[in-house]
Amino acid sequence: MTDEIQDHTAMAEEEPVHEAMAGDEAVVTPVAQTAKLVLKRGGVLTDIEYVLHPPATIGRFDPSVGPIDVDLGTQPEGAYVSRKHAKIVCDDGIWKVVDLGSSNGTFVLRDDFERTDEAELIDGQEFALGNARFVFQLN
Repeated sequence: MTDEIQDHTAMAEEEPVHEAMAGDEAVVTPVAQTAKLVLKRGGVLTDIEYVLHPPATIGRFDPSVGPIDVDLGTQPEGAYVSRKHAKIVCDDGIWKVVDLGSSNGTFVLRDDFERTDEAELIDGQEFALGNARFVFQLN
């Protein structure tokens, strides 16, 4: 009985994994449970980082709308960010940015910035909320 409890405990402590196929073999990679956003200013990464624990709402705090997870109200770029601008989610190991009906839009950098309602985020992906630019990084 003790071995069964230890086995169950060990399984519960393991990191979740994401499986993908590479040829005929499944490739198992750990799923990051947290990520961070690094603010870009003038095309350069700053030392301003926001740790994300999904789901995480990004915007500007306003008592009439309630709390948010990432408050950009103190940043100059925050002037063009809605009170509840976007949400970062992680479903089955896939990280996404979801626009919450913002006025100034959510954009993902591909060949150029493209406005989006929802987009997958990969490590190093650049995106913008209004004119606030970020780089998404997995921890």
